[in-house]
Amino acid sequence: MKFMVIRKADASTERGMMPSDQLIGEMAKFNERLLEAGVLVDGQGLQPSVEGARIRFRDGQPSVVHGPFEDTDNLVAGYTIIQVKDRAEALAWMQQWPRLDGDGNVELELRRMFELADFAPGEGITQTAEVFDRLTRQPSSSCTYLNFDGNCREAFERYEQLLGGKIEMMLRFADMPDMPQSNEAGEGCGFAPDGIMHACLSFGGGTLMGSDVPEGRYQQPQGFFVQLQIDSLSQARQTFEMLAEGGQLLMPFAETFWSEGFGMLVDAFGIPWMVNGRNKG
Repeated sequence: MKFMVIRKADASTERGMMPSDQLIGEMAKFNERLLEAGVLVDGQGLQPSVEGARIRFRDGQPSVVHGPFEDTDNLVAGYTIIQVKDRAEALAWMQQWPRLDGDGNVELELRRMFELADFAPGEGITQTAEVFDRLTRQPSSSCTYLNFDGNCREAFERYEQLLGGKIEMMLRFADMPDMPQSNEAGEGCGFAPDGIMHACLSFGGGTLMGSDVPEGRYQQPQGFFVQLQIDSLSQARQTFEMLAEGGQLLMPFAETFWSEGFGMLVDAFGIPWMVNGRNKG
């Protein structure tokens, strides 16, 4: 059974008072016990109601009422979702709630969550099941992973500059705990110690990852492009021109029927790019 545990709001949470580091630590320990027991599903704290709103419908027409709200007893300051065998187990866990919270004066509300099996079969339930099946199949993230012929570091440092991003990780093969020196046949694996085993660059809404490949195993990238959407036309053009330096121009940056500026190139590191400027319409 899945339960939502609602941590009711109080005067302190509605004033936006942040928990002490000691309380955060106690909650972390409690959540860790839930996690190790295979009980914890999710949990979040909520901002005070001044940051929220209520959407009320009358005869199907919505109206918005902005916070703060006065009925503190009916407000929620946070929630925890747990998966347990029954209500008794849920109650047993929640009675261990850290006493430091609210100086020991906290109200929790335990509510069992509906599951699809609780409903009679029907078209609506089938559609709902399909929606959540799609949700469970969706990855939490996706990015392009690039291979390089010994120049991964140079490439990522240039991309960091061009894209206004930040290199989150740059791990060398020499930094691996057990870097392989040879394969099963006794042949050298070709990992250059200063080569990059893994690099990660974040920028805007995107992420690039990459690494150097062992000597003699590099293959020229083909069959894909790293696509950039840059809404500023002048910035899109500048980024395209800088990426093209020392590389190969495939399609000059120019107006198309869908965009005010679009171009294709292979940069100096052999990586193919599409740069899309401001879209039309």
